[in-house]
Amino acid sequence: MDWHAWAALAVFVGAYALIISEKIHRVAVALGGAGLMLLIGATDDRSAFYSEKSGIDWNVIFLLMGMMMIVGVLKKTGMFEYVAIWAVKRARARPFRVMVMLVLITSLASALLDNVTTVLLVAPVTLLVCERLALPMAPFLIAEVMASNIGGAATLVGDPPNIIIASRGGLSFNDFVVNLAPLVVILVVALLALCRVMFRKAFVYDQERAAEVMALQEREAISDPRLLVQGLIVLVLVIAGFVLHPVLHYQPSIVALLGAGLLVAISSAETGEVLSEVEWPTLAFFAGLFIMIGGLIDTGVIGQVSTGLAHLLGGDPVRGSLTLLAGSAILSGIVDNIPYVATMAPITSDLIHSVGGGHVLWWALALGADLGGNATAIGASANVVVLGIAERNRRPISFWQFTKYGLVVTATTVLLALGYVWLRYFALT
Repeated sequence: MDWHAWAALAVFVGAYALIISEKIHRVAVALGGAGLMLLIGATDDRSAFYSEKSGIDWNVIFLLMGMMMIVGVLKKTGMFEYVAIWAVKRARARPFRVMVMLVLITSLASALLDNVTTVLLVAPVTLLVCERLALPMAPFLIAEVMASNIGGAATLVGDPPNIIIASRGGLSFNDFVVNLAPLVVILVVALLALCRVMFRKAFVYDQERAAEVMALQEREAISDPRLLVQGLIVLVLVIAGFVLHPVLHYQPSIVALLGAGLLVAISSAETGEVLSEVEWPTLAFFAGLFIMIGGLIDTGVIGQVSTGLAHLLGGDPVRGSLTLLAGSAILSGIVDNIPYVATMAPITSDLIHSVGGGHVLWWALALGADLGGNATAIGASANVVVLGIAERNRRPISFWQFTKYGLVVTATTVLLALGYVWLRYFALT
């Protein structure tokens, strides 16, 4: 590697250390790191703003912006209060039952939508549930974001890396469902078991609070029925657009922006108020992070790491698949899984011809990238979004608070995934 590569690596490691230390706000660190990458020439304006390979992923930025606007409008209708009361009453106000219900809803929704959209919709409900029952918010938000990353692994549209893999590998929506959905069901059950242990101190039943919620009528929470109907119609259209992506060929970001624009146009919501609901610091953090990672890509750092991993795979399909899965999980916990998969996809395609194993290597890459995203607070886009929501609601979740649970969940789910891949594709064939 030349000096640009070493300098880029130093900037990224330094920024990562500052994010972990939390001595400087993560947005300031990400933007400062991006500026240093541009200053040392690790990347430039063309790569940072226009390159699909190493620039800001505008599809992610505008998808988030569009969905934040839609959620902001729906928040004004009382819909989230309605869902919160309904969920608590169905769970009889028992904290762990409430978590089970929210985790199941999140994992199922993440398989149909992308995981970022799911947490944007579920997080406001969670905040209200916890407020009503006087429960700590962090355990519930952490459990949900992990459920979103696990559930998103089940389908082609559930997690952005899956879309990249499907495009490169020529895989269909049904291919993902048949091969990965059975494992995801097992992993969700494992997640619930872990949550029962990890968050046991959070499941404190407040009988007085529970009685108050059980006495509520959820229909009374709806404050603007007309706006609710308009918002739900637009939301259904947006979800349909996400699901029909293989047919319509509209990127999720376009669908979200069209939906947000339509809702603002047809409703009585003030544009300024809607825009005030956008988590601008979160979007700025993503932009800075993408530029920093782009510097690693442009200087060849990520490519060399990925190539080194490829050499370790050897010519054995079993060892190759399991090593790719485990290695992808580790690297995706450090580097956002979208640019990692974009870099590894062509290497994986070549490995299929040299190592063999057919589509197994694609499933190994998908599982490693999707599950590894749970390892750290910045391992996946959904993690960053939830941390931003928590901070805005004055219930901040620290990097280590998230990561200490994320490492346990990632280690458990990756071990189960390794066993699944070995049994299904090698031991039983």
